[in-house]
Amino acid sequence: MKTKLWVVFWKELRETLRDKRSLTMLAMFTLLYPALIGFMLHQGVKKSTKTEREGIELAVIGADKAPTLMAQLGQRNITVKATAPMDEDAIGELLRNKKVAAVLRLPEDFTENYYAMRPARVEIWYDTASDRDRQRNDVEEVLRAYNANIASARLLAHGVSPAALSPIQVQRYDTGTNAARSAVMVGSMLGILFFPAFMLSLSAAVDSTAGERERRSLEVLMAQPAKTWELIGGKWLAASTLGVVGVTLELMLAHLILSWLPLEELSMSWSLGWGGLLLICLVTVPLSLLGGALHIAVAMNSKTFKEAQTMTTFVVLLPMVPGFAVSFMDLKTADWMYALPMLSNQTLVKEMSKAGDIGAMPFLMTFLCAAIPALLIIAFASWRMKSERYVLAV
Repeated sequence: MKTKLWVVFWKELRETLRDKRSLTMLAMFTLLYPALIGFMLHQGVKKSTKTEREGIELAVIGADKAPTLMAQLGQRNITVKATAPMDEDAIGELLRNKKVAAVLRLPEDFTENYYAMRPARVEIWYDTASDRDRQRNDVEEVLRAYNANIASARLLAHGVSPAALSPIQVQRYDTGTNAARSAVMVGSMLGILFFPAFMLSLSAAVDSTAGERERRSLEVLMAQPAKTWELIGGKWLAASTLGVVGVTLELMLAHLILSWLPLEELSMSWSLGWGGLLLICLVTVPLSLLGGALHIAVAMNSKTFKEAQTMTTFVVLLPMVPGFAVSFMDLKTADWMYALPMLSNQTLVKEMSKAGDIGAMPFLMTFLCAAIPALLIIAFASWRMKSERYVLAV
């Protein structure tokens, strides 16, 4: 025979599934956040590969004065568009129309100064309000290389080795892996996926407690031969189910998107496998249970349905505070982070995305830091439900 707890659970779950608002929120959160993360990363990949795919268009005024420079620009996939002389207003209008990445202007005295071995001025005009900073940096890199080549040639012509101007040679070695570089960004972006663990259970929890009390159906339920922990436990599990399902689907959908995107174009990678993802989904279940427990306890302690909605809104925001604090303070990963609900899940995903062996302790702490408070809160709510003043909000 079914226990009374499961009878209450199935009753509340059926009523929740009939609520179009709850199902709409489930579908919205499940699809919205992964799609948003995928869109942002896709735009980053698209922007990073735009230069190689389309090339760079550079307007040059006085291109005939520096044919060697024009050749070097062409070797870097930079299309030179010879342009007639124009004033500052015309250059600004050309850049605002985003037809070119920048405008390179060689003054009339460029050739004279060049052959006289005086500094020959080269003007580069650009618009910082546009999204072509990377293309402009490529152009400036060619100009720096052109300048260095000329300086070396002149030194050799005077019998001086160019190496004399570089007594120290700096060599850089980056030991960071793509997984380590992407852990901070991807881990932070995935942190938002745990927010629905508290949001999805809100409507069902408030409706099955404060809502039933205003509709006077809670008194009828209390008259049944069932213990308070069975009633509260059934409502708690029914409300938390939406959070468990929603967060699990979100993580799986995000995993598919990250595995499909060419993150290597951003010097990033996503090496988390399905086995690691299932472990994360498993240890995230208590987070949804904690969200449901908080909403149940707060709604039962509210005198009206409106007050319950207001109070639970603040409850939803509380678990996000540690994550924001860690991000703003730029703190390194520490063991104490696994002791705070939601922050522990974010930290776990970030560390696992580095493709390193983090051991079993972070998983255990992440599971228990949400499971233990959830059980204590439900035990407290069950105990308080024995009071008529508490149930009837008098």
